Amino acid sequence: MSTICRLAVVALAGFAPALLAGSAWAQGPASRMGPFDTPLAKVITCAACHGMNGNSRSDAMPIIAGMDAAYIKKQVETYAAGGRPSPEMGPYSKQVLDIGVDPVAAFFASQRMEPTPVKVDAAAVERGRAAAAVCVACHGPAGKGDPGRGIPSLAGQAPGFLRDQIRLFKQDARNPGDAALVALKAIMKTVPDERIPDLAAYYSSLR
Repeated sequence: MSTICRLAVVALAGFAPALLAGSAWAQGPASRMGPFDTPLAKVITCAACHGMNGNSRSDAMPIIAGMDAAYIKKQVETYAAGGRPSPEMGPYSKQVLDIGVDPVAAFFASQRMEPTPVKVDAAAVERGRAAAAVCVACHGPAGKGDPGRGIPSLAGQAPGFLRDQIRLFKQDARNPGDAALVALKAIMKTVPDERIPDLAAYYSSLR
């Protein structure tokens, strides 16, 4: 996570409760709420990096707007338990569990997904289209995934994020030892390293 992102987390985390507390005080003692009792406070931890409505504009941070709520919840729980190692997401996922993962997941799932603004090279997209043949069985011809099977959409995600995740899967560094991902990781190992940026560019280009 970048220094700017960390500073944004601190600033938002400090500002939101103060703002909410001030509003509650103005309304009188009977209406006062705790600092994590409003929808704004519940999503502020994620919003600092993923965007207030989950539409990250970063090449490194995933867009979580419109993502299936069950998938979001599972990833938060996996991060918190150490099953998906991340020095950044580990502590933040635990905070989300503390304040309530269900409303947070429901909030972001209800938002309209806006594809990444990060541009990709047209030639890389065409090369990636051919490389994506091994991914269609799970992610579908349009890259939209299958929420019923816990398979996320890849369409419109930032190419840098997709590239990093493919490499992590290939190296068994994401969700190491997860039996449910053995087949996926085996497929990723068949993708040549030089095709990974192309594959990421292709899925990023989909709308």
